[in-house]
Amino acid sequence: MQKIKISQSDKKILSEYSENLKPNESCAILFGKKDQVLDLFLTENIEESPVNFTISNDQLIEGYKIAEDKELDVVGIFHSHPDSDAFPSNTDKKFMQSNPVVWIIYSGVNKNFRAFVLESDIIEIPIEEE
Repeated sequence: MQKIKISQSDKKILSEYSENLKPNESCAILFGKKDQVLDLFLTENIEESPVNFTISNDQLIEGYKIAEDKELDVVGIFHSHPDSDAFPSNTDKKFMQSNPVVWIIYSGVNKNFRAFVLESDIIEIPIEEE
């Protein structure tokens, strides 16, 4: 079974970022190696929506360039659900098909993180703290 490792300090950065952007969803690109998140790229939700997020093409290109410069891979996509549980929406499921990495979702209601991958179906995977 797949898993993702992320430090307590990175989770703190992501949760604070999410809380500060309420009522809208926040988003970020996660850099690392294999199943380990080593760096964060906080991105702008150009939709400015509480129920959807979109990272601009410019920021996606910038993110992949930063990852390459740091010799890291894009290991995950992060976003928040400000007013709901940390479980992929139907929109998330659609975008998981074109972005087959780990998706970490933060719930603004429960204040928790959950991680998912899309195989034949949505599968929740464990998050380990470093």
